[in-house]
Amino acid sequence: MSLTRILSVDKGSPAQRAGVKTGETLTEVNGHRIVDVLDYKYYTYDPRLELKLLAPDGRERSLLVKKGEGEDLGLNFETYLMDRARSCANRCIFCFVDQLPKGMRETLYFKDDDARLSFLMGNYITLTNLSDREVQRICDLHVSPINISVHSSDPELRSKLLGFPDGGRGLAIMERFARAGITMNCQIVSCPGINDGPEMDKTMAWLEGLYPQVNSVSIVPVGLTRHREGLCPLEPYDQPKATAVLDQVEAMAARCLEKHGTRIFWCSDELYLRAGRPIPEDEYYEDYTQLENGVGMMRLLRTEFDSALKLAQEGSAPPFSIACGVDIAPWLLEIVDMAMEKCHTSGSVYPIINRFLGESITVSGLVTGHDLIEQLRGRELGERLLLPVNMLRHGEDVFLDDVTVADVERELGVRVRKVNQDGFDLCDAIFDITV
Repeated sequence: MSLTRILSVDKGSPAQRAGVKTGETLTEVNGHRIVDVLDYKYYTYDPRLELKLLAPDGRERSLLVKKGEGEDLGLNFETYLMDRARSCANRCIFCFVDQLPKGMRETLYFKDDDARLSFLMGNYITLTNLSDREVQRICDLHVSPINISVHSSDPELRSKLLGFPDGGRGLAIMERFARAGITMNCQIVSCPGINDGPEMDKTMAWLEGLYPQVNSVSIVPVGLTRHREGLCPLEPYDQPKATAVLDQVEAMAARCLEKHGTRIFWCSDELYLRAGRPIPEDEYYEDYTQLENGVGMMRLLRTEFDSALKLAQEGSAPPFSIACGVDIAPWLLEIVDMAMEKCHTSGSVYPIINRFLGESITVSGLVTGHDLIEQLRGRELGERLLLPVNMLRHGEDVFLDDVTVADVERELGVRVRKVNQDGFDLCDAIFDITV
């Protein structure tokens, strides 16, 4: 079945008003062939559209559609991409998926490296599986911004890091994107003794040379689980090595701020924690462009919470507890202490040690349901357990290990409230306010 076949048409949508039928296949818009979601979104933006449709019996017809500029056409297809997601062709020496234990659900082992998901969902890609036609289409459609995993500007070293023979080709594609005016947000997974030190200086200098098309760059430390049998030997960042990377990146960022008016380069919160340094203040992070890579996430949470607490009225709420990763626990404890001065309640913060993936994994998003239940059983949890929503599969109530929120509530005998990565939502949760 064609993945551009229409599964449903939204009620009251421009497509329904024009007479588009479920089961038809969308083949062209205004004379342009529709291959996938990028073509569909780009060519259906205009207010007047001529659709070419193919009926199940093979008959073709054309249909005129009038709508608002940028208004969604209202068609739904078998997959969001209107195509199969493209899998990764690399064998990165630091790949997190390769470090997952066996026996988990199959979808967790799928490695996507799809430029369309980069543009539409913010995923990071390496560019190694892009054909010349796809590169040209991105330039022609001006698909922007794109998020790119760079890791090194040295072709040979990048190939080694990616485990891909021609990893250096992606660097030439980035230069081509820059000439086409494509905005790029980049990341560097830093591995001690491999692509930090002098190699990091070279990579940052090359990326700065692509500014303003290279809009921002995050530097994140390699994440290592305890399931690395047969994989490339890598070391985690200790305090001295994390401090050296911070000094290196912050010096470059300061030069860029003076020269370009923006830092361009930022380290993730995790590097500050490993170095034992305070998280920078709010203004340091400018527009928080690299938030999804853990850059400034803790600072923004605190900034938002401070604003929410000022607006909150004094009151009382049932006692509560918060479960989180080890990294953010001290930060959340400060927040809880502040809240309890204004909200008459009691609260506890419980950092969950990651036994499932290894104790070096300290972020909340990789805490499993089994670890949560095991370490909280018998603890004083109050009447409510607050959990960051990033512990759960997107849009669902399921942890990484398939334990559900309902399982946690049953095993621990406490009501669970999911909290967004948002200081205002956290304040509402502590005060037990439902919006």
